[in-house]
Amino acid sequence: MVERVERKERAQARAKATANAPGPTEIRSHLVRTELLKASVWLGLALLIAACVVLIQPILLIFAAIVMASMLDGGTRLLGRILPIARGWRLAIVCLSLLAFLAWTAMFAGSQIASQAATLQQVIMVQVERIAAWAADHGMGNFQIDTKTIADNIAGTVGRVTAAVGTVLGAMTSLVMIVVLGIFIAIEPRLYERGVAWMLPMKHRENFYITTARMGFTLRRLMAGRLLGMLVEGIGTWLACLAVGIPMAALMGLLTGLLAFIPNIGAIVSGVLLVLVGFSAGTDAGLWAIVIYLVVQTVDGYLIVPMVAKKTVDLAPALVLGAQILLGALLGIMGLFLADPIVAMIKVALEREAERNAGAADPIRSP
Repeated sequence: MVERVERKERAQARAKATANAPGPTEIRSHLVRTELLKASVWLGLALLIAACVVLIQPILLIFAAIVMASMLDGGTRLLGRILPIARGWRLAIVCLSLLAFLAWTAMFAGSQIASQAATLQQVIMVQVERIAAWAADHGMGNFQIDTKTIADNIAGTVGRVTAAVGTVLGAMTSLVMIVVLGIFIAIEPRLYERGVAWMLPMKHRENFYITTARMGFTLRRLMAGRLLGMLVEGIGTWLACLAVGIPMAALMGLLTGLLAFIPNIGAIVSGVLLVLVGFSAGTDAGLWAIVIYLVVQTVDGYLIVPMVAKKTVDLAPALVLGAQILLGALLGIMGLFLADPIVAMIKVALEREAERNAGAADPIRSP
């Protein structure tokens, strides 16, 4: 009898405990807190992805400013080898030199380049129409080509995400923002590095500093090779075009130098423009344009790139070209310009992660 009463009391106690169990709104429940934490992580990840999609253009501008800061920092470090003065003064010299070069270009070469640019479109369209007529004469079909069609096709190929840089005013505004932000980052890069590291857990900060140091070194070497290539290709094309009588030599040198910042695609575009302009002045000038293009690209590809950038970055050409096509279609002209640095940074991060994984696996393999 007593045992029966005790069993009944225990059953009633279990029933009351079940009735008073925490509900789905009870935050003190460990189960509810765990599930809420999981849901918060997934929701935060979804919001982060959405924010990146919406804010892709500011993100690209910030990354472009980091690339600009790496170039300024590289120039400051290089100047420190011959001028043992404070870093701030060396950075000021680099910035003032860049400003003086831009002012000189605008004052002395601006009018000439502007007049040549006004006739470049007409020359290119005439040459394209000749090519279309030759193709039609040889049974390759009839092509109706105009300036608007070509512009629309280029815009559709490059992408429309970064539409704000599609106009002259938007491009100038973006360029000013990139330069100003890059200067601020170059003044005190360690400050921003410590700020980002402060938001990471303590155990990950050492790896973060190692990775950012390697990224900075790689980016400086990559940009040094790119700037040297731009200088050699631009000046070489300009002087060679002047020597053989190819029209619009200054504009061809400027476009070749600027497009040299984009590997693979930039060389193709500058070569097509150079050959079209060369043949507009005659067959001999066109053949000289082909020779100039081959010589300049050979010097850049077989001397400058291996000497400065390839030993440090060692990016496969097909990988870079694929990234340019993908980022150009997704992110527009900014993605096309920044594809090479983005791929280089991803490569450095993956290599560092592989080193960490190999280091973690070594104690397991050792006896």
